Amino acid sequence: MDALWSRGPASVREVQETFPAADRPAYTTVQTTMYRLEAKQAVRRVRKVSNAHIFEPILSRRDAHGGVIDDLLSMLGGQSQPLMAHLIEAGKLTLEDLREAEKTLRRLAPAERSRTAERSK
Repeated sequence: MDALWSRGPASVREVQETFPAADRPAYTTVQTTMYRLEAKQAVRRVRKVSNAHIFEPILSRRDAHGGVIDDLLSMLGGQSQPLMAHLIEAGKLTLEDLREAEKTLRRLAPAERSRTAERSK
């Protein structure tokens, strides 16, 4: 998916070539993955050039990240604190990240209050 988000529409071969040569998966592995992503409606075929199908993402990077994070939180019983603690302990969450998260929370707080008020009516 990253190859399609970064490059735009691409063939299986073009996606395969985005991997480092030393760790490059087989063409058929990438092809199978593309077909599975198509079945899951994450990508679609947009045209055919010779024998090569050109794929583009349907699912945005943001939506994909959101889905993965929602699944992870579901496995953690809906609690975000264990995830946050791990990210902090692993050095993957910085003070700048927290400041940005706080800005987002403050921006979203009025909208959340109005949704809560609507539900209680």
